[in-house]
Parts: sequence; structure tokens; C-alpha cells
Amino acid sequence: MDKTISKVLLLGSGALKIGQAGEFDYSGTQALKALKEEGISTILINPNIATVQTSAGMADTVYFQPVQSDIVERIIEKERPDGILLSFGGQTALNCGVELYQRGVFKRFGVKVLGTPVEAIIDTEDRDLFVRRLDEIGVKTIKSEACSSIDEVKKAAATLGFPVILRAAYALGGLGSGFCDNEEELQSQAEEAFSFSPQVLVEKSLRGWKEIEYEVVRDCYDNCITVCNMENFDPLGIHTGESIVVAPSQTLTNAEYHQLRALAIKIIRHIGIVGECNVQYALDPVSEDYRVIEVNARLSRSSALASKATGYPLAFIAAKLALGYGLFDLKNTVTKTTSAFFEPALDYVVCKIPRWDLTKFKGVKRELGSSMKSVGEVMAIGRTFEEALQKGLRMIGQGMHGFVENHEIKIKDIAKSLHEPTDMRIFVVSKAMKIGYTVEQIHQLTMIDRWFLEKLKHIVIIDQRLHDFSYLSELVTFMSPLELLEYIEAPEFMELLHTAKIYGFSDFQIARAIGLENDMPMEQAGQLIRSWRKELGILPVTNQIDTLAAEYPAQTNYLYMSYL
Repeated sequence: MDKTISKVLLLGSGALKIGQAGEFDYSGTQALKALKEEGISTILINPNIATVQTSAGMADTVYFQPVQSDIVERIIEKERPDGILLSFGGQTALNCGVELYQRGVFKRFGVKVLGTPVEAIIDTEDRDLFVRRLDEIGVKTIKSEACSSIDEVKKAAATLGFPVILRAAYALGGLGSGFCDNEEELQSQAEEAFSFSPQVLVEKSLRGWKEIEYEVVRDCYDNCITVCNMENFDPLGIHTGESIVVAPSQTLTNAEYHQLRALAIKIIRHIGIVGECNVQYALDPVSEDYRVIEVNARLSRSSALASKATGYPLAFIAAKLALGYGLFDLKNTVTKTTSAFFEPALDYVVCKIPRWDLTKFKGVKRELGSSMKSVGEVMAIGRTFEEALQKGLRMIGQGMHGFVENHEIKIKDIAKSLHEPTDMRIFVVSKAMKIGYTVEQIHQLTMIDRWFLEKLKHIVIIDQRLHDFSYLSELVTFMSPLELLEYIEAPEFMELLHTAKIYGFSDFQIARAIGLENDMPMEQAGQLIRSWRKELGILPVTNQIDTLAAEYPAQTNYLYMSYL
């Protein structure tokens, strides 16, 4: 650890907005905890009072000021910190740090940038420099041209050929980005992109390729690990923040997984990142060909997801590495036994599902694309993809119960809704499967990987099998529970009930599938299925829960509710 650092300034994310929200409060809070543990005095600049990091006692000094270069400069002049952390406040903090560096503020006041050097940040943020840096090590990037005017954008599009995608440099959440299939769309998208950034990258479109991410950590001694890899349910063309994301990846071959992992480590070493970064790839679904989309030299929304999914505290570790520690010096603060050098191994599946609030706005376009509209997300954990997905869909607050057995949604043109994705896409897929669309038909319209679609079809098949037992709803009204038990103890129904629970069906979903909702209130129907399960002994493995409850007595109720 660098013993010369006694006071550190941390830049927050500023006001919360779409694309930049609680993930940076999480990462900033973790960084402040890491600094406090080392006895370092902390200064925080963040105008948002509705955050954990601005709570009393988290930082030694808090400035509720905008994260803007002129204001930060005056605070640096007053506080005279020894170091500054730029990677924990999202794109706002990163852009502010780059501007301060270019104006010579850090050099003038003797402030050391901790962790990733500013030169490396610029290399990843400037699209033209980024492509050149990766060309130096033979890593493929999407064929593109950096432009600073609309005329240059038009020339680049003519050279590359339509369709193309426009990306604004130094922008967050895909702001200003979009796909263009003709010159009219190009003109409109270019005007929007230049309203967010002075530089726009015109890229050849790879829409339909898989989108894969790796979270990578590197210390100042050049030790690297990959903490987590994630796969988008939707193909390239929909922003990661708009897509269901699955961790670990499910459709990659062993060769593809290790090829991309090795490339991620090669990239982080060449650019010189210290701490954590996120590498995003486009992967050809019919070959092992790939392209690097971008590298985020900071904590991101994906980093927060990876931390929660794996139990590896990325932000906390990144802050320690910025102070000069090596991975071999640190313990995983969650397990408290394993070294931070160990890569987590998952024996479960994690699903991140976005949440939108588009119904609150009149005239808003519901189509999803390369620019973010989602306002939040949920994370669900399960032993299977089906279980994790159904749990997550129940949590997003749209009144859904899972992938099936939801209220009927009206769709005028299912084929069009599958081809042009909206915030209801997953439920459009469900409806399409129920009315007879095949996996191959849906794949051709959506380019969603067949593996995911087969798993969704599996949920529909289980649901159809449950409907075969709808005669049970007729028996409930005139049979006693003991008499009814003779019918539901049939081996095929017990096996199906057990299977449904394994693949994420709630008790209410099962009740609705067999028609119990027609004879009793919704809550009562779910409770009846629950009582049947208890009578039949169809319950989670409780010995693991008992062990956890003994170890964490304060969390006993939470643990039992989670499993049961």
C-alpha cells in the first residue's frame, strides 16, 4: 500500500438518471468503506442526498456540489487531497476527471490519480484511440470510423455500407446511439449523437451477434483474474441495460469461453487498467469470430450485478488495489477465508431483468434499442435458468407471475412484435409459444439463441401438462382434503408438481394452471397448492437452510422465506 496517501477525494455520480443510478452509490459506498478501513481521510463530492454514500459517517467530508470540473477544482484547492478516485462515480466522474487532468489541475495541486491512470481512461473513452490501442495487440474491434461532423458521418457510412450503428464517445447508457438503415435515419441519429458528444463513431452493424461481457480485475503487479462472465438474452442491437442478462454464460462452448477470457486479460494488461474493468464482446453465433465492442475502465452497472451474483466485492477490492495492494494481499470480504486472487465458481444461475416505467409517459416509443430506457433492474438466483427467470419476472413489478399464467396481453401483430422488440418482449415470446410458434420461427424473428428459447419452451410444456390436471379444480368443491389427497397422490401429479417447483413455478401459477382460481380467491388458491405440497412432502432441501440459519441467526426468517 502507498503510505504517502492520507487524504483521498472520491467523485460521486451526481444526480440519478436513467442509465446511472444505484450501482454507483453501491460502488462509491464500498470504496469509502475500503478507505476508512485503511485509516484514510475521505472527501466525497456528490449532490445527491438520497444516497447511502452521502449518509452521515460514511465519508469524513461531504460536498453536496455538482460533479463539474470547475467546482471540483475549487474543492481540491481548498482540501488538498493526496489522491483522487475517478472510477466509482460512473461516466460523470470519469469525464470530470479527464477534463481536470487535461487542464493540468492534478499536476498543479499534486493530486495522484489512484488506480487506473487517466491515459488509460482516455484510451478506452476516445473511440478512435481505443481501436488503435487494440490493433496494437491484434484484438479485433468492430470496423468503424471516428467522426467529428455530420459530413464525416455520411462519408463513413458510405464507406462502411448500411446498416451502421452510431455511438457517441464519452456518453453514458448508449446516449445518442442508434442503428441506421438509410441516409434519412443517419442524418437524424447523427444530429442526436452530436448533441451528446463532440465525437461520434460510425460502426458496421453486427446486429444479431451474441453480446458477452467479462468483469476483469488487475492489480499494480500485473496479476489478473476474471470475476464473472455474463451473456445477454437478447442479441446485439439492444443495450445491455435493456436486456435480460444471464450469469454465468449458458450458450458458449468451452473454447469460446476461454478465448474471450484470455482476450479480456490481454486487453486489461495492454491498456494498463488497475482495479476493475468491464469488457464487452460481440460473438458470431455461427463461428468463433468476435469483436470487442467497448471497455469500461470503471465500475459499471454490470460490475454491481457481478458483485451481487458472485459474492465477490468488486468495488471494495478495486479501491484497495488503487491504494497499491496486490490481489494476493487481500481477502474476499464476503467469504473472509478465500483470497481475492480466487475466481468465483458458480453452481447456480443468475438472471438480471430490467424494469421500465414507460406507461407513465404519453407518446413514448416502447421499442428497445442501443440507448437505455430502463429505470432499474432485479436480480434472481436459481438452480436452473427457468427458475431464475421466472423468479425475476415476478419481481419486476409489472403484475406478472412468471413466464406463463399471466394476465392476457393483447398484441395486434405477434411477428412484428417479436422482430421489433419492446419492453414486453419476453411476454410476447410466451404468447407466441402458446399459440403455436416454433422455437425456430421465434429464433428467426428475434435472433435470440435457440438454447434460451428451448428453455422457455420447456416452461410452456410444463404449464401445458399442468392444464391436463384441471379436473382437480372440480373435485375441490365437494371433497374433503383427505379424500382429495388420494387423487393428488397419483405419481404422475406428484412428479409434475415437483418438476414445476424446480423450474420456478409459484404456487399461484400452478393453482391458475389447474383452474383453482375459478373457484376461490387468488391468494387462497395459492395457499391450497402450498398445503398440498406440504402434505405430499414436496419441499426444498431444508438441511442447508438449517445450517445457514444457525450461522446467521439474525437472517433466519429471511432464509426460510427465501427457500419456502
